[in-house]
Amino acid sequence: MRLFIISFFMLFGLSFASAYDVQYNKSDSLKVVELLEGARRQPSGTNIVIYFARQLKGLPYVAHTLEVNRTEKLVVNLRQLDCTTYVENVVALALCMRQKAYTFKAFCDNLCKIRYRGGATPHYTKRLHYFTDWIADNTAKGICSEVQSPNPPFTAVQKIAVYYMSTYPSKYKMLAENPEYVPVIAATERELNKVSYRYVPKSLVGNTELMRKVVKDGDIIALTTSLKGLDIQHIGFAVWHADGLHLLNASSLRHKVVEEPMTLYRYLQRQRTMTGMRIVRLSGM
Repeated sequence: MRLFIISFFMLFGLSFASAYDVQYNKSDSLKVVELLEGARRQPSGTNIVIYFARQLKGLPYVAHTLEVNRTEKLVVNLRQLDCTTYVENVVALALCMRQKAYTFKAFCDNLCKIRYRGGATPHYTKRLHYFTDWIADNTAKGICSEVQSPNPPFTAVQKIAVYYMSTYPSKYKMLAENPEYVPVIAATERELNKVSYRYVPKSLVGNTELMRKVVKDGDIIALTTSLKGLDIQHIGFAVWHADGLHLLNASSLRHKVVEEPMTLYRYLQRQRTMTGMRIVRLSGM
């Protein structure tokens, strides 16, 4: 099947060659090109992040969609999404639009760039597992930046204290099968634990003039957590409605990608272990 896909794209001037292994289905490659072509037809001024985020609504939520191989490959799966792969796919598509690069190869290159430290060839220990790491590495690449002011509403400080992966390697298929990776992950955790970030506590995530100035449609919302050993519990995209801020996300509660009908304020009040939100803005969007 993969040979067929490559031939198809070559016929249409969309040759696909890669220095790394890519795992995908025919439907994934066709979906990427369809999404990019649809975005090209949108009027000037369209919020392209929100456009792509909404195009993926209704896709099923499936956890651990990257944990399917014995050796790391770039997994492209636009049939099933978890919260992280949902965000990554949308960001990769948005980068293609910014680059005016409308091919499946460009999408794969962007996905690899944002998913792995320094845009390295896929390897499990180079994958940006903790979202704090994802933010920092993609900020260094010029892809995004974190918003941490003004104060208020950024009145709280998150001191990073991650250790979950190295403490519970049996919960991760690749770590269980490759115990030599655990010290590498632990070293990454120790580096992350040197930093702190300002965030908006959930009591302040309201429908206020200040919040509407601070949070923009298409910003990545990273929901902070009180769960021990973790930094971020859930991620999605910000979208404002008349009644307040809402979350576009691959939802384990709704079992699919949704534009959450309740406001983010109400959503957070129901989540005991979620403490607030960090805000990440894509560059040039």
